[in-house]
Amino acid sequence: MSDIERILDFWLTEIGPEGWYAVSDETDERIRNEFGDLWDQAMAGSLDQWTVSPRGALAFLVLTDQFSRNMHRGTEAAFAADRLACRVAKAAIGRSMDLAIPEPERQFFYLPLMHSEVLSDQERCVRMFMMRLPEIGPEQLSFAVDHRAVIRKFGRFPSRNMALGRTDSEAELAYRAGGGYMS
Repeated sequence: MSDIERILDFWLTEIGPEGWYAVSDETDERIRNEFGDLWDQAMAGSLDQWTVSPRGALAFLVLTDQFSRNMHRGTEAAFAADRLACRVAKAAIGRSMDLAIPEPERQFFYLPLMHSEVLSDQERCVRMFMMRLPEIGPEQLSFAVDHRAVIRKFGRFPSRNMALGRTDSEAELAYRAGGGYMS
């Protein structure tokens, strides 16, 4: 099995929708052990060839956007691949590769936009969820809208401040103390 298919089989079939957003130390450790070397290769530019096909781009985005958050949960490294994943997602969307992937897996082309701290990326994410995920439920769309609202208000995700060594503003402290949306 190719590395692309190994990633997709693990994430789409084995973990599946019920586990995609669950926090599990066991899953995080397994991703680190089984896919950490591939993540390092992606960060070094050694897997760029994956991005020329829809399934390859999907695997690349799962690896750099989703697995980053699992492997490095709570640390600065969790966000280290965000710009790379966002660049690849935008290019793939621009070539309509996302439309070659069925729902709900297609959402992984849009999540790097949702994870971006750039408002225009957030706006595009909401549009993609609305236009290119017709079967997505209102709960998933609300996640995109909620992420955008945080960026509109603060220009960044306050929940990342500690991991990224950023100083909280008074408004961000109040927002988080009040149970504000986490990302």
